[in-house]
Amino acid sequence: MESLKEKKIKKIKKIKKDDLKILFDKLRESYTVIGPKLSQGVVVLSEAGFEDLPAGFRDYQARGTYRLTDEKAVDVFSFSNGPDSFKRFLHPPLNEIFSFRKSKKGIAIEPAAKEGRPIAFVGIRACDTWALKLYDRIFLEGPARDPSYSALRKDSLVIAVNCPHPGDNCFCSSMGTGPEVTPEVTDVADIVLSELEKSFIVEASTPAGSDILEGIAGEEATDRDLEEKRSRIESCKKAMKKSVPYGELPELIYRNLEHPRWKDTAKRDLECGNCTQVCPTCFCNSSYDLIRLSGFSQKGAELKGVRIRKWDSCFSRNFARVHGGNFRPSRRARYRQWMAHKLAYTKEQFALPGCVGCGRCITWCPAGIDITEELEALKGVR
Repeated sequence: MESLKEKKIKKIKKIKKDDLKILFDKLRESYTVIGPKLSQGVVVLSEAGFEDLPAGFRDYQARGTYRLTDEKAVDVFSFSNGPDSFKRFLHPPLNEIFSFRKSKKGIAIEPAAKEGRPIAFVGIRACDTWALKLYDRIFLEGPARDPSYSALRKDSLVIAVNCPHPGDNCFCSSMGTGPEVTPEVTDVADIVLSELEKSFIVEASTPAGSDILEGIAGEEATDRDLEEKRSRIESCKKAMKKSVPYGELPELIYRNLEHPRWKDTAKRDLECGNCTQVCPTCFCNSSYDLIRLSGFSQKGAELKGVRIRKWDSCFSRNFARVHGGNFRPSRRARYRQWMAHKLAYTKEQFALPGCVGCGRCITWCPAGIDITEELEALKGVR
């Protein structure tokens, strides 16, 4: 798409932490700002302002567990990912794709109009910038661009954050997708924030990001500031509690397709689809035509309706149902498909990781299934 950064630039400045409000205010002039905020005890993504940031909050996450803690931190971005990602806004759970009208003259199709201002995402973590890069490749760079995603993605802005603290279930460092926003994904991250003790280093990597920074007062980042940035990123890496053998993928999956662990895991799996709902890279969907009674003409010569696309999941029993049967009839087969898609098929098909190490699938799995432990089991480590 035209706005997806034909060239990269580099503009760096240091701003005071309170000046982040100026950035929010400037974004609100032209964008719908989506950022982290608290809702019912969870950090979610929603339309937000600077005053909504859950600054100082920490969260505790474990297998099937999420809660905010009483512990307070001095950092603004002291919390880790909640269940939301950009996916809910660029690839909505329920989305009208086009409308149609059938008459004696034939069938007319009209793409759904996407109204409203472009979206500015604030506080997107490094792992999710990789997921967004994957989404752009899937929906925009294939033989046919997806018009619905393209309309929502057009002119959107991404302000990403280098993580100062890892979540309890994060393993992005071993996947090479975090905690730092690296040059490989600066084509999707217009601005990158690095939080220091008393300030932010702000780096613009696209013309759109540079335009936003114009007029925001700042000063030059010193060598000491850059060293603090590097130190915080390294500290975050060392604090991660989980890892995966990324260098052994996808071969580890392929040589263990008949491993008994798949059956053991299937006994615990609830097929609820929570993992696919919160995963920022899952994109499976299904569609149907919605025709209301009001869409029929009195003489039945004409009808009209809309094509609806909704999120689906490879854990759904009907997802693999085709004429003649179901080619994944067992829970074992469906769980293996999900994990193989994340860690093998996507990497080979799109040359990007299908899992970005955000750990959401571990946190929000009611059965407490941990993808990092499943990989260790496939290696023979119990």
